[in-house]
Amino acid sequence: MTPLELPPVYTHVQAHAAGLTRAQLRDDGVRVTRGAYVSRAVPLALENACAAASAVLPPGAAFSHRTAAALLGAPVRPDWPLAVSVPPGAPRPERARIRTHVRRLDGDDVVSHRELLLTSGAQTWLDLAAVLPAGELVAVGDALHRAGHLDAARLDARLHRAAGIRGVVLARSLAPLLTPLAASRPESLVRYALISSGLPAPTVQVPVTDRWGHEVVHADLGWARWKVALEYEGRQHAERDQFGRDIDRYSLMAADGWLVLRFAARHLTRLDTVVHRAGAALQSRGARW
Repeated sequence: MTPLELPPVYTHVQAHAAGLTRAQLRDDGVRVTRGAYVSRAVPLALENACAAASAVLPPGAAFSHRTAAALLGAPVRPDWPLAVSVPPGAPRPERARIRTHVRRLDGDDVVSHRELLLTSGAQTWLDLAAVLPAGELVAVGDALHRAGHLDAARLDARLHRAAGIRGVVLARSLAPLLTPLAASRPESLVRYALISSGLPAPTVQVPVTDRWGHEVVHADLGWARWKVALEYEGRQHAERDQFGRDIDRYSLMAADGWLVLRFAARHLTRLDTVVHRAGAALQSRGARW
């Protein structure tokens, strides 16, 4: 093996076998943890870092918690160290930039994702129930649902055998709220704030129909009974074409009697404002709860 034959992620053993000198290894490799490297020729992305680390982890180890959630596409920041779970009795890797958790992991609790062993969507969500606030946990669960890594049956099965696990009470209370229809983290956060405040639960992707009953558009969240809708405006809504489509959609909804409340990123730190305005809008349409 020559240095050019090294893969983008490799171990110290592979580098030595390829003939890399200590200086060449220092110049080419970014050390993820002892004995595991990512070549500077590729980004030090989370997936590459985990691929490098997996080669030096003990058998049965699976990436978990925030690390697994980020790899599965959930809206979490995958801070270092990398989170790894091992079953009871397995060796616990004592390595820099690796945090080890001991978990009993049954067959359904571990999945292979892009050639990496991860905790399943249900196990990952349960693990995060111990460390995330409720709204963020709903956003992660919605994202895992949306990406196909979680569904009600798999989650119910995992929670059924989770007695005594830290965070399980919160997880069980929030599980019925999760939906694959929520399109983004902000929408999930707003929805949870509305529900937890005691307002009537909004419909996700509420349909707006014409006079013949045909669905013509939909809103992020809303109450069709009172024709009140909430729209979250992300950065993509500032793009010219999207802005034009939004104007057309809002005009159509207003013409049919809908009251549309629009929110943006600044409101995610002021969710009480969103709740207050949504409640006032509902009351203006005759809603009582």
